[in-house]
Amino acid sequence: MKLQALAAVLAGLTFSPAFAQTYNVEPNHTYPSFEAGHLGISVWRGKFNKTSGSITLDRAAKSGTVDIAIDAASINFGHAKMEEHARGKDFFNVEQHPKITYKGKISKWNGDAPAAVEGQMTLLGETRPLNLAINAFKCIQHPMLKREVCGADASGSFKRSDYGMKYGLPMHGDEMKLAIQIEAIKAD
Repeated sequence: MKLQALAAVLAGLTFSPAFAQTYNVEPNHTYPSFEAGHLGISVWRGKFNKTSGSITLDRAAKSGTVDIAIDAASINFGHAKMEEHARGKDFFNVEQHPKITYKGKISKWNGDAPAAVEGQMTLLGETRPLNLAINAFKCIQHPMLKREVCGADASGSFKRSDYGMKYGLPMHGDEMKLAIQIEAIKAD
């Protein structure tokens, strides 16, 4: 009798529907950007042009994950000389550390929308906690792809020196503000 009950429970677990949905980052509509002080007189802004990854959402369980990879060499300031310097050993050292990664779990919801992520960013081989606020979130049926697409605006901040990026301190700002505009398409 006990064996039959256990078999029934296991069968129920095996055929339980999964509510988590996977969304693939749409690289043509996802651009992590940052800003930092320059000589104390202005704020420089840059973005990364190549991003990949995935998001999982389980709205019923109010859970989800974020897994993002950024091509560090895709940095864009709109200033070729500064981009070349930023790719070098003083800043992003893209030859030795070609990827910046962020992995986290959705930690707060506002109704049916995720509102915060607790995660870790790996930059220059250093992995440290970095939490993001999700300032806006919305999903729609994509008019051309005929699949659900979700978009968000997330932000956070970190000290670049915590990751070993100390060039120009304290003249150039240590505190970096991070903003991520992201769109992700529901996987088939």
